[in-house]
Amino acid sequence: MSLSEIVAQVQTAEKEANRDVDSTNIIAVSKLQPNERIVAVLAEGHLEFGENRVQEAVGKWPGFRESYPQTKLHLLGPLQSNKVKQALNLFDYIHSVDRMNLVHRIARVADELGSCPDLFVQVNTGEESQKSGVVPSETDQLVNEIRNYNLPLIGLMCIPPLDEEPALHFGLLANIARRNGLSGLSMGMSNDFVSAIRMGATHIRVGTAIFGTRDYSKK
Repeated sequence: MSLSEIVAQVQTAEKEANRDVDSTNIIAVSKLQPNERIVAVLAEGHLEFGENRVQEAVGKWPGFRESYPQTKLHLLGPLQSNKVKQALNLFDYIHSVDRMNLVHRIARVADELGSCPDLFVQVNTGEESQKSGVVPSETDQLVNEIRNYNLPLIGLMCIPPLDEEPALHFGLLANIARRNGLSGLSMGMSNDFVSAIRMGATHIRVGTAIFGTRDYSKK
């Protein structure tokens, strides 16, 4: 599938949901993708890309941005405290804020740098032990802590369990966001973004549907 086909599917889903066309941000997830595929999508004029690991992004995106300076970069994977400074220097958005000590570290580094990316709280809507994210019952407390530091929190993110109906998790995330006065919803991937758009997603994360199969030998 091509980027243009994904854009067309997104626009159709927006119309069916009575949403404004092009109101959904398509994040092209470029983790573990060959550079030539990323450059091809950049050359099409796409501006939003996502990476899962800070180190992988540091190794390639400064070079890409020399040629494509308007690119916006999203960190989608877990953020270790010792990588916060690198992340704040490189990324425009961080989707994986999920614990108090990480918030405290981001606040300290943001104060040092004088700037901070836009933030999403990752919510573990399925309460899966192997997955990152704050559990739903503790999300409000984490949101309040981020606001106490005046950090730029814009929304919530989730990754539904593989064996459950994703719409239930998208609905849960939307409800938590609504009660906290947050408009950003980072939810939906290659196999379920149409459902996510129906449930109000503002950011969808699409990788293999745009780029093709990842090269896990690079992991």
